[in-house]
Amino acid sequence: MLSENTIQVIKSTVPVLEVHGEAITSHFYKTMFTHHPELLNIFNHANQKQGRQQAALANMVYAAALHIDNLAAVLPAVRQVAHKHRSLGIAPEQYEIVGTYLLKAIKDVLGDAATEEIIAAWADAYNVIAGVFIGLEKDLYAASENQNGGWEGFRTFQVAKKVKESDLITSFYLMPTDGNSIATYQPGQYISLRMKPEGNTYAQIRQYSLSDAPGKPYYRISVKRESARNERPDGVISTYLHDHITEGDLVELSAPAGDFTLNTEDTRDVVLLSGGVGLTPMISMLNTLVDSHVRRSVTFVHAALNGEVHAFRAHVNAMAEQHEDIRAFYCYAQPTPEDRAQSRFHREGYVDASWLSQIIREPLGSHYYLTGSVPFMQTIYAALCEIGVSPENIHYEFFGPKTNLIPASEVI
Repeated sequence: MLSENTIQVIKSTVPVLEVHGEAITSHFYKTMFTHHPELLNIFNHANQKQGRQQAALANMVYAAALHIDNLAAVLPAVRQVAHKHRSLGIAPEQYEIVGTYLLKAIKDVLGDAATEEIIAAWADAYNVIAGVFIGLEKDLYAASENQNGGWEGFRTFQVAKKVKESDLITSFYLMPTDGNSIATYQPGQYISLRMKPEGNTYAQIRQYSLSDAPGKPYYRISVKRESARNERPDGVISTYLHDHITEGDLVELSAPAGDFTLNTEDTRDVVLLSGGVGLTPMISMLNTLVDSHVRRSVTFVHAALNGEVHAFRAHVNAMAEQHEDIRAFYCYAQPTPEDRAQSRFHREGYVDASWLSQIIREPLGSHYYLTGSVPFMQTIYAALCEIGVSPENIHYEFFGPKTNLIPASEVI
């Protein structure tokens, strides 16, 4: 427990963190990696270069300071990160390293403003927060390892099949080389894939959503080739998977993780909303709903640039044709002439509140699942709120470091 004085000191730093948070976290990562380069085998280098990891950590530090007297308010975010840490193999002793360099970064960036009292208060707060993470992750590690087909750390899998789903997305069917059973998972969860492409100094770990229903003898991931755009380079792992990994090759996986999951106990209508490669966990959810044989109305809404990059269209259409409870709608931003000729889409442009209110049977009585790029999810979240959907009925997942869908002005 933190003393009242410590709580008040931490709260007094909230305005400073709001201004200098990203400067602190950027300095933190730079200094920590300089002294502990082995941690580069864990962290996503692309997110570091783009500043997404620094921003996400700054947001979490800010939230922790803001709610230091009621940490239960940030537990949902903590659980989400704990799942990610478990999938990466984060060890308890690494929290001491992080704490050391985070406190140093606060001191270095704030200078004389970071008094001994402030540093001491943050040291106490960090130890409490780290203890929460370590406790949660201990339980997640135990559950992962002890379940039927579970394992600790990373396990070797072979690419049993490689299937091109669209111009940008390819599926990989992965089976364990030891021939033993594999852990089940909840639709919406992901695996972490670890590899070290030729010419790279450090291993790279990426999370990929599982794109099929559980209960199969394989895991399937469907990976988008991340091509260079603006100042962002090609995705190291996605391009390597597309260009160099073939059937028969070996990869390393950690057991499934993640808290963005389909509520299979709920009997309400389900709306699956996705943009781009965000449809991969939605396919897992859709397949699971079909396999369960439980009668629930399902509305599948997907936004893509055009039909050339739209994966799983034929599969979803087949599900909709075979099951009267399933309806599918597609929105293309830039449809091709062939898309128009074959009536491949239902709306041109972008998804908005007006269209959603027309195609969803029971807007206020449905359960929503949402994935895609951050701008896409921010737009859809706002649209759902506009038509009166309660935020508690909207569930979403970020592909990468966590950010906010709710405008800062509305965050309490």
